[in-house]
Amino acid sequence: MSDRQQLADSEPRFPASEEDVDATGQQSAPAPRRRRGRRIALIVLLVLALLGGGGALAGGLYYRSVNSSIDRVDAFQDVPQASRPQPVAEAEGAMNIMILGSDSRDHENSSGSRSDTIILAHLAKDRSSAQLISIPRDTWVHVPRSKSGRGGRDAKINAAYAWGGVPLMVQTVEEFTKVRIDHVTMVDFAGFKEIVDALGGVEVDVEKSFTTKYSLDPSGSRTFVGGRQTLDGAAALDYARERHAFADGDFARIRHQQQVIKAILDKAASGGVLANPGKLNSFVKATADAVAVDESMSLVDLAMKLRHLRSGNLKFFTCPSKGTGRVGTESVVFADTAKAKTLFDAVRRDSVSEIVTAGS
Repeated sequence: MSDRQQLADSEPRFPASEEDVDATGQQSAPAPRRRRGRRIALIVLLVLALLGGGGALAGGLYYRSVNSSIDRVDAFQDVPQASRPQPVAEAEGAMNIMILGSDSRDHENSSGSRSDTIILAHLAKDRSSAQLISIPRDTWVHVPRSKSGRGGRDAKINAAYAWGGVPLMVQTVEEFTKVRIDHVTMVDFAGFKEIVDALGGVEVDVEKSFTTKYSLDPSGSRTFVGGRQTLDGAAALDYARERHAFADGDFARIRHQQQVIKAILDKAASGGVLANPGKLNSFVKATADAVAVDESMSLVDLAMKLRHLRSGNLKFFTCPSKGTGRVGTESVVFADTAKAKTLFDAVRRDSVSEIVTAGS
């Protein structure tokens, strides 16, 4: 048994809460800590940028061996080709990556799992910028019927992963956004902690003081004081996943996810990491252990194209919504379909200025 497996098996469980209600509205067994942890799914963009920057590519053979060791996910085989959005000629060369934070350590086993983080990352065709759009996990959408016959009705968007794994998530997000997804990446919880710790922690400006009751700290609780501070892996994960302490719930969590992503990118691209072979090696290995990608993605090739991408070239947005409400017994997020259509249509056409305007 690996160290990471032992960590997952030994971690205590949270008490049941609203987050332990599955997509059908039924309460499930309390989830282990790792089931709440896969929130920061954009680490893959960090490693793509870093591998392409500084002197990192000097060890090309080493990084190709890292690329070959990363877990692969069969993301598209069960997606009906006839239902997929068609590429737009004016956007040729742009790339859209769906990034998932999954509840299951086994990326091929989606039974009973949810995807708590869903981000559509658009890479402009000139590779000078990226726009990252978070889709709240409770967004009420139509979920197509999976190959096994599940779905085929309206539900929270993260139900798609529980019902049909990555392929049904691809199909659902494509149907909702009308954007064709080119690649898929996933990140696991234990790996996220290792990545942040390999960087020596990250700096985050905490918007206001709060206490989380679902912490990785042995006490089960952690208090964050407003202001700028350095967070280690466990604290950064606690910060990025908390929603119960905020009136706007999941929207606050999305803001914090985006904050931590930017902090990781800034730290990883700093001279202190690039110029330190030991720290760089630990970071790259931790990232390779954490991520899984679809079978056709080459991190090395994409790294070459994204070698100038840094956090300053990234813009973070959230899918427009009309707020929260209830459908039956479920608490859901209602998308603002008109504004979302404008935003995602700009993504389809690779119109960066329109994406920024619509997203803002």
